[in-house]
Amino acid sequence: MTDDLVVMLTALNTEYEAVRRRLSNLGPVRHERGTRFEIGTVRGTSCRVALGLTGKGNHSAAVLAERAISHFSPVALMFVGVAGALWDTPLGDVVFATHVYAYHGGTSEDDGLKARPRTWETAHEVNQIAQHVARIDDWKRDVPPGTSIHFGLVAAGEIVQNSTISAEARWIRGHFNDALAIEMEAAGVAQAGHLNGADVAIVRGISDKADGTKNSAADRNWQPQAAANAAAFATHLATELLKEREQVVVPKASTSGGPNTVHIHGTGTIGMQAGTISGSTVVQNISSRSRDTPDFATELSSLRRDLEREHSRGQLDNDTYEAAHEQLDIADKALASDTPGGRKTFVLALKRLGGLITELVGPAAKLAALVVAANGLL
Repeated sequence: MTDDLVVMLTALNTEYEAVRRRLSNLGPVRHERGTRFEIGTVRGTSCRVALGLTGKGNHSAAVLAERAISHFSPVALMFVGVAGALWDTPLGDVVFATHVYAYHGGTSEDDGLKARPRTWETAHEVNQIAQHVARIDDWKRDVPPGTSIHFGLVAAGEIVQNSTISAEARWIRGHFNDALAIEMEAAGVAQAGHLNGADVAIVRGISDKADGTKNSAADRNWQPQAAANAAAFATHLATELLKEREQVVVPKASTSGGPNTVHIHGTGTIGMQAGTISGSTVVQNISSRSRDTPDFATELSSLRRDLEREHSRGQLDNDTYEAAHEQLDIADKALASDTPGGRKTFVLALKRLGGLITELVGPAAKLAALVVAANGLL
């Protein structure tokens, strides 16, 4: 399935409901393996969101994030919910992750546990759009006065952190003292996005201080408010992400010559097959698509034949062969749509295919060249 939408995943029903309340025209979608999503529209906009529930933990979040990416080919994948503050971030404020730490990587030695984390950085474009949403402050109309957004690192592990004095708490604060918030899903989602070439955004509302107050009356009061604040920022961000993706750069029309005329000003050596040179100005008639751009439909057909041959030789197992054909089918449909969203989906499908056939030297090299050419169309 291919769509111009944003996927939002949550771990808890409280978080799910916070996002759901901001959507209208909801309808169910069922993944073939039984995972349920709801698709709706952010109220007052045309931004479509696919909403899903992962449950707690990086492992389940990673699996369902990859499932959502494969099913929807979204513009972006967002994880929205609550988190604990590691330092002094106020309750109810929102944290947008510029980086994600998977902090439960390390080596146990005689003198203690040495950190060996994995880190993922949020895509520059997504970070820039999030900063823009924060600056214009429209999202603050939907949250209590005084609510702020913070940009920084989020630590994701495998345990519920609910102390400031335990050995684990001291270790985390000692090794990851630049992290603003701590939670249990962002690392899995970030890895799924990394492996599938999908943009990821982590948005968390601070519901507790990770200081022993989880499950207290105060936490029960703050958790729905923090979830609602995160949902408010996330839905505004989703709307801006889709607006950005829908913008098509249209070449500026020339004041002389036809619509496919390029004017180059300056000095230097210019090689070309046809055109008119006048002083320091080069005027060349070109086609709307470069001669070097491959015929993608033909190349996809060629890749299908290559994979069939490798499968028949036993170089490609049945499961991988079927998964590769699924990505080729997605690429074919995306290519036929010829829209900005379709071109994005086309490139993502090619990248996912590349991850499946890395050991097939010939097809992998052909695909790599195709990805480079396809990226030029975005």
